[in-house]
Amino acid sequence: MTSAPTASQHPAEPTSGHASDTVDAAAATPDQEQPFAELGLKPDEYQRIRDILGRRPTAAELAMYSVMWSEHCSYKSSKTHLRKFGERVTPEMTEHLLVGIGENAGVVDIGDGWAVTFKVESHNHPSYVEPYQGAATGVGGIVRDIISMGARPVAVMDQLRFGAVDHPDTARVVHGVVSGVGGYGNSLGLPNIGGELVFDASYQGNPLVNALCLGVLRHEDIHLANASGVGNKVVLFGARTGGDGIGGASILASETFDDTKPSKRPSVQVGDPFMEKVLIECCLELYAARVVEGIQDLGAAGISCATSELASNGDGGMHVDLENVLLRDPTLTAGEILMSESQERMMAVVTPEKLDEFLAITSRWDVETAVIGEVTGTGRLTIDHHGQRIVDVDPRTVAHEGPVYDRPYARPDWQDGLVADSVSTPEGAERYARPEGGPALRATVLALLASPNLASKAWVTDQYDRFVQGNTALAQPDDAGVVRVDEATGLGVALATDANGRYAKLDPYAGAQLALAEAYRNVAASGAKPLAVTDCLNFGSPEDPASMWQLVQAIEGLADACAVLGTPVTGGNVSLYNGTGEPGKIDSAIHPTPVVGVLGVIDDVAEATPSGWTTAGQSIYLLGTTRPELDGSAWAEVAHDQLGGTPPRVDLEAERRLATVLVRASRDDLVDAAHDLSEGGLAQALVESSLRYGVGVQVDLAALCERDGVTPFEALFSESTARAVVAVPRSEAVRFEDLCTAQGVPALAIGVTAETCTPGAGAPTQESPEQHVHAPAVEVTGLFTLPLDEAREAHEGTLPRYFG
Repeated sequence: MTSAPTASQHPAEPTSGHASDTVDAAAATPDQEQPFAELGLKPDEYQRIRDILGRRPTAAELAMYSVMWSEHCSYKSSKTHLRKFGERVTPEMTEHLLVGIGENAGVVDIGDGWAVTFKVESHNHPSYVEPYQGAATGVGGIVRDIISMGARPVAVMDQLRFGAVDHPDTARVVHGVVSGVGGYGNSLGLPNIGGELVFDASYQGNPLVNALCLGVLRHEDIHLANASGVGNKVVLFGARTGGDGIGGASILASETFDDTKPSKRPSVQVGDPFMEKVLIECCLELYAARVVEGIQDLGAAGISCATSELASNGDGGMHVDLENVLLRDPTLTAGEILMSESQERMMAVVTPEKLDEFLAITSRWDVETAVIGEVTGTGRLTIDHHGQRIVDVDPRTVAHEGPVYDRPYARPDWQDGLVADSVSTPEGAERYARPEGGPALRATVLALLASPNLASKAWVTDQYDRFVQGNTALAQPDDAGVVRVDEATGLGVALATDANGRYAKLDPYAGAQLALAEAYRNVAASGAKPLAVTDCLNFGSPEDPASMWQLVQAIEGLADACAVLGTPVTGGNVSLYNGTGEPGKIDSAIHPTPVVGVLGVIDDVAEATPSGWTTAGQSIYLLGTTRPELDGSAWAEVAHDQLGGTPPRVDLEAERRLATVLVRASRDDLVDAAHDLSEGGLAQALVESSLRYGVGVQVDLAALCERDGVTPFEALFSESTARAVVAVPRSEAVRFEDLCTAQGVPALAIGVTAETCTPGAGAPTQESPEQHVHAPAVEVTGLFTLPLDEAREAHEGTLPRYFG
């Protein structure tokens, strides 16, 4: 179907109830009770709608306002604070920015006429209710955001957080989410190039499923979401509208779960990746033909969002005839049609002169299309259903002028006690035993390697296609995903996402900065220059002053850090109400989790730096300074199930200097491998880099301990920031050290890559010839040797043990 539907495709008469509640009827019945609370509106918000309209809203208008004024769509609790990202932008930060906050996704200039667009969003609550479809449609939604900017999607990432690994319900959510992410992304033919996987009891009832998509376009191909030009047609194309996802934004994504309320399963959308794949190619042909004036994907709030935002962003108004919407379910009321979040739908603004060409292209792709309205000069959004006026509003009051709350926030009473419980103080060191001696340190390394959050993620990532399309240069388990943009020159981009909820629980301001710093460091470790940021801020209820304080502190911290690093926030998402406990308690919500994605540019992806050493005989350098920083660390969690104290010190200037060294060293072929130090510290980085390609390493900690005044235990497990390990060809050692000196980055040669003897190996004898066998291992001089086979068994066995 490539034209407006005939009357036979819809009910002959308007359905009863919602559709018969016209604007005139609303004006004539001001005292009619309306179910605003069931739609997620507060009494004062409902009254404000009445004041705006000068009457009660119709049922359809109430549906529109309820979804568009929801927390998920309007950012009413965070908007005041999110403005800080714009207020603290410096000229340096806008140098490469083509489109910033306010559109479907940010767009960054990467040179040679190429641009990339990227964004991360949440689909948290739906993924708990219906894990497979919740995760799958999360991927589909973020992909459509990228399509709507005029770009071809080229890669996805996922940031997943689940409850305790051994909780009876965790397997249900994990299997569903991982299958949903992989099933949708693989079907679209998009490589999944990285992400995160975290298990923690704080996410038990509120798992986090954040999805990121990256798209590529030429500068001239940028498209924006606005409806301008009186007489231009409003066209809805893609899948038909059904009953799935109704109220998803206002009820499912904007409230805390409550066992006393009805099931929210019907609010979860159902995805069809094969329809979306066709939609991608259809949209790209429409763009190439220059037949699209404005475009918006239909995600949260569905037609309510697309019509009101397009009209609000334009210079006129819009009229829609709702009966022209193609339906899967003809019994849907007008309000349900407006609220439905059925997937794989797009809305375009097309000039009358180009409409036939537009319809010919959608017909060629067998994409159902309906002209449902046109752009007007009235400044109003009007919607009729079978000739009856059911919506007459100023679109800005729906899309952009909803309530904005300056909610109260306060540092929680329990924060002081949390900070006081430090493992790094002398008292903490006595209370929380530390391993001493080689055997104990070796056992600790193995325990961390096998812990759920540091164990190999291969059980998950092997279910994703990381190399489809043939443009992936690096992917997980490397520090960043790297994708080629230009086949002729090798120009490409790197992406990394990070967050540490444990750090943010201890100090949300520093925690957000640490998330940015780690993602920034990971991108630089791959050899790419960091350019821009997207974020997904996952927090508890904004009506809880403690959770609101965490959110405000995180935004402040991230905005300040972005200004220092020169990386603008191009867009993102806020997910609130992630809590199920009694408000105000230390465990009433998830750990505050500001997920930060950093994008960087690399001149030639063939020169990207992997995280593992590939050749024996290279020098291993530790870059940066190690301090005794163990609060919030993986060691504290694994060894003592403890969270307290203050997170590692943030040193953004040190991060900038380190990034400069990593990027220049990669460009000038001074390093063959680079791996940042983060969770698990130096010990984890050494083992991961050795396991990557099966090349061992011999290190000596004596000089490090003497220089930085730390013990071998602290040297191995401290999580001090602005650090990395690199493998340097011996012929380049002098040049590399000169580079570090020029940039003011501490560099210490701590060992070499090698095939080391197995424990106890010595000169062979006739009785024990096997002692002469050499095998790759991580050897820490004077302390322990850990064969890679043993390390791999510990590292790779954890997730399969729990999830099959």
